[in-house]
Amino acid sequence: MAAKKEEASVPVYQLKVTIDGIEPPIWRRIQVRGDVTLFKLHKIIQEAMGWGDYHLHQFMVGREHYSDPSHEDPWDSDVKSEKRARLSKVAPDENNRFIYEYDFGDSWYHEILVEKIFVPDEELKRPVCLDGERSAPPEDCGGIPGYEDFLVAFRDPEHPDHEEIMDWAGEDYDPDKFDKNEINRLLKKIR
Repeated sequence: MAAKKEEASVPVYQLKVTIDGIEPPIWRRIQVRGDVTLFKLHKIIQEAMGWGDYHLHQFMVGREHYSDPSHEDPWDSDVKSEKRARLSKVAPDENNRFIYEYDFGDSWYHEILVEKIFVPDEELKRPVCLDGERSAPPEDCGGIPGYEDFLVAFRDPEHPDHEEIMDWAGEDYDPDKFDKNEINRLLKKIR
């Protein structure tokens, strides 16, 4: 009887995901399996940032673009399927960087930096958020310029749009809030 071949552990990728163009920065440090598809990484980023997955998105790795193309979407024929692209293949090395764009109207560009790749002592079963700062901007706020205007009105009770902004954003929204435990609770739901 042949000995059972021991499976090699799947490497873990530690990623830093930062929304470009916003100061102070909004970022998350997450760990995911190296064999995760870009489709699943999209879902992970959505939860980690607090986005609602209401808009189109794409990954840009060098000159390659990955998304979830369908016949109804206005995709260029050169867009590759993110469902077949694995993180370990598109970013095989530490310090690799690539872009995740969410909401083509607001154009939230996220830089993804591969900080570390390692083989864990125990297999990583679910993605995990290790750290981060600040809440992501509310959906549909108008990109960076709209978000900056939003913050001015949000923080100034005397601003003529303050009340409307507070109603729109909701009483729970806090631009400076980062809740790692809540993010990890949401990440546990991703299969």
